[in-house]
Amino acid sequence: MSAEPVERDRYWFDQTEHERGVRILESMRLYRAAESAMRRRTQDSMSMGENDLLALRFLIRGRQRGRDITPTDLANYLGVKTSSITALLDRLEAGGHLRRVPSPFDRRRTMIEPTDHADAEVRKTLDQMHERMIAATSGIDAAGGLAIVEFLERMREAVDAIDKE
Repeated sequence: MSAEPVERDRYWFDQTEHERGVRILESMRLYRAAESAMRRRTQDSMSMGENDLLALRFLIRGRQRGRDITPTDLANYLGVKTSSITALLDRLEAGGHLRRVPSPFDRRRTMIEPTDHADAEVRKTLDQMHERMIAATSGIDAAGGLAIVEFLERMREAVDAIDKE
């Protein structure tokens, strides 16, 4: 009785698809490592922690969209307790990056907004990076762009599902 050898690597899945997936995931890993290093350099150049920079970007986007932002809004965005946000706000306010202002609608509430100095500093630091990232997307046609966006959405959903089930 002669049996044909079974190629174990191809038994459960298509090897070509597996190799392509591994190359894609490795490219993503290398991108994430480069992005993390860039974020550390950016935070160091601005003498800020990650949450400080994320908070400023959130406040700047909020101002651009005409949104009033409360400390609770910021805590929810960052995924931290409101009690933790006070130290972050104190630090950013002392550095001249934000100001607390009374709500025009409810004097019991405090709103937070970025200073012009913070806006200029963040733009100066991040504009060149954003320009380079946008330039990296040039030449990608609509179908390729859609495929990339759909892939990244599937990856986000895959990692978001971890430990939620």
